[in-house]
Amino acid sequence: MGGIADTDTSQVPASQESLRFYRLYGLLLRSVLPLPGPEFAGSGAARVELFRGSTSLFSRARRQAETTQPKGKWFRHIRLSDGADYIEWSGLFEFLVSADGHRIACRALNGASRESFQTYLAGQVLSFALLKQGIEPLHATTVVIGGEAVAFLGDCGYGKSSLGAAFLQAGHRLLSDDLLVVKEQDDRFVVYPGPPRIKLFPDIARNLLGERATVTRMNNQTPKLVIPLDENEAVPPEGALPLKAIYVLKPPASTRGPRITIRLLSGRRAFVELITNTFNTVVVEPNRLKRQFVLASRVTARVPVKSLSFPRAVARLPAVRQAVLSDLNP
Repeated sequence: MGGIADTDTSQVPASQESLRFYRLYGLLLRSVLPLPGPEFAGSGAARVELFRGSTSLFSRARRQAETTQPKGKWFRHIRLSDGADYIEWSGLFEFLVSADGHRIACRALNGASRESFQTYLAGQVLSFALLKQGIEPLHATTVVIGGEAVAFLGDCGYGKSSLGAAFLQAGHRLLSDDLLVVKEQDDRFVVYPGPPRIKLFPDIARNLLGERATVTRMNNQTPKLVIPLDENEAVPPEGALPLKAIYVLKPPASTRGPRITIRLLSGRRAFVELITNTFNTVVVEPNRLKRQFVLASRVTARVPVKSLSFPRAVARLPAVRQAVLSDLNP
């Protein structure tokens, strides 16, 4: 059966659509589809190509998918016989990521907004391509403090993006929201910018960022908004910044008079937290797990990893921000 690598995969030939180039997570992307952020004016070999998948291409993929995972779930991911990954959010969009991670076929369905499509593509979908290319992402929101990157890790609902928005409110820049790519460079670790946008619940957005002219819900399953950032709020896509510290967000130990608490984690505990807070827990092949272990051990040997707990109240976020700044510059 034909796969993504050997099929006529575009509904509109690339020559008839303007090709755009972008930088995301340190990768050069070539796309016929618009992505969030400025287009890249430089040159080089694209690490990922994005194109419109044909109806026939996705029909074949769906037929394979139905044999292992019948349709009906909100999210489906299936590894196809040619090594490609089929990814679908029901009623919104579907994607095919080639076996080598260098090509992504995209198809938006009737219920998908442009902002929602871009958000899923530049986050969850692109993570499959990153993993296929041997790049291990973390689940974090990352801000820039004093020219260095500070990452906040934590499970969904722990307040990563909200804390990131509190730093935006104070004039700091956002480097990435949700997906973080960390690479070893010389004697240190550096991190790369993601799309210039942040995802927030409406009340958090209003309290910290004010009313925004262009906001769109991520999807009809959540009230979360996709909020674009301007050039003064985001890091230029060509940049790479040294990773200064990692904070792992934790619920407060007590609901009675909860305090803001920061503690340095032991090497073992820090290692476990980095493994726990990987991005994309769907892929569990042995080679991927081995890369996770190697990355976590090397990062924790060079970058301080600390736990951060604080009360979940919007009014306390400026105090949490100040506690982090004081911890970084005692």
